[in-house]
Amino acid sequence: MQPNTLLDAILDEAGISHAGLAAHVNQAGRARGLALRYEHTAVARWLKGQRPRGQVPDLICEVLAARLHRPVTLDDIGLGVPGEPAASHGAGLSGFVERATALWRSDEQQRPHLLGAPAVTGTPAVMPVWEWENPPEDVDVSRGGRQRVTAADIDMLRAARAHYEQMYRKAGGIATRSRVVGFLNTETAPLLRGGYTDALGRQLHRATGGLVAIAGICAYDSDAHGLAQRYFHQALRLAKASGDRRLGAYVIALLVNQSLFMKEYRQAVAFAEAALRTAGRHITPALASDLYAMQAKAYAHLGDATSALSCIRQAESAAERIRRGHEPDETGYVQPGLVNVQVAEALLSLGDVAAAGEHAAAAVDTPAHDRGRVHRLAMLTQIELRQGNADKAAATAVEMTEQARGVESMRLRDRLRAVREHLVRNGSAGTAEAAELIDAALRVPL
Repeated sequence: MQPNTLLDAILDEAGISHAGLAAHVNQAGRARGLALRYEHTAVARWLKGQRPRGQVPDLICEVLAARLHRPVTLDDIGLGVPGEPAASHGAGLSGFVERATALWRSDEQQRPHLLGAPAVTGTPAVMPVWEWENPPEDVDVSRGGRQRVTAADIDMLRAARAHYEQMYRKAGGIATRSRVVGFLNTETAPLLRGGYTDALGRQLHRATGGLVAIAGICAYDSDAHGLAQRYFHQALRLAKASGDRRLGAYVIALLVNQSLFMKEYRQAVAFAEAALRTAGRHITPALASDLYAMQAKAYAHLGDATSALSCIRQAESAAERIRRGHEPDETGYVQPGLVNVQVAEALLSLGDVAAAGEHAAAAVDTPAHDRGRVHRLAMLTQIELRQGNADKAAATAVEMTEQARGVESMRLRDRLRAVREHLVRNGSAGTAEAAELIDAALRVPL
């Protein structure tokens, strides 16, 4: 069950409260001979994704149409018949734009039913990947809106994506999310609803997909996993509309990473395989190396050493082919040393502590942005403790904690907590001091 952002957006547009909608629905029901007694709590459930029974969806349309002085359909309020096909694929894309922008609006308004929604699993999680991978394709993405989209607008979106990505790396997803979502609402949404040719529209959908992916990353970093997943699914649909398979594979890599965090290891393997298979010759070495490395981690957690080691070899081989300047902007996160730290984690899960230590040390010795360095130092600390090097581990943990200061990120706090637990279990004086330093860092509110 996912939050109904379309109903949320249209209620906001109509200027009607939850209690007001319930009262109007009850009144409209009486005119049809129905004895309805809905209250604001029922509307809250509808916004969380519960479908009203019987004639109530039609009554909601009736109430909102009278309020807005225009027709309102079930699709407009997010209550269309599940599985009913759109009139055409183009109409489907237009409807997607309305659903996507409604989500952005609800996110900017910090609707609690949206921010607290859990990530979906099973078929709802898999379907967006399957739809990206399979026909039909978008034959024509042109649109005849009022505002004419120009090449300068596309450049602005690309520059914004790069800006927010750098902000995320330095300040964290919690601090960055409101800014990128605000930009999506004020600048990007009017462009998607504007006028553009098929060729320019594909560039627009690609640039928007890159921005939406950043919004998803920031939501993931803020512990809003259901919201992050919805942004990733949006970015995947935008990638399909753009016709850029590499962008789609990048978005799936983000879904793979989230699957690993949620311990959905088989899903992580399947998603990575889908990206590698569908992008095919279009995939870049940087992205291939990251996908193989994440697959290796998933296989290691599943206890499949043979598959994990095979993926490690493929990840290392792909990493050797990376050529800076020949990669899309989105794969800039695959910096030297990233594969090393991913491989170190896989090897540690397999119990090969010595080899894991070599990879972790190599990762730390390679320059990285602030966030990446924290993760690398965390992994090295854990391995040094497993190797019995408590003093070295304590020193590495202190460096990690200093590096994490000022970054508003739930994922980095997770890493700090995990390292603290390992340090406390060690029980030495040096590790206790390092654990106290981490405690002080964790007491700083986000």
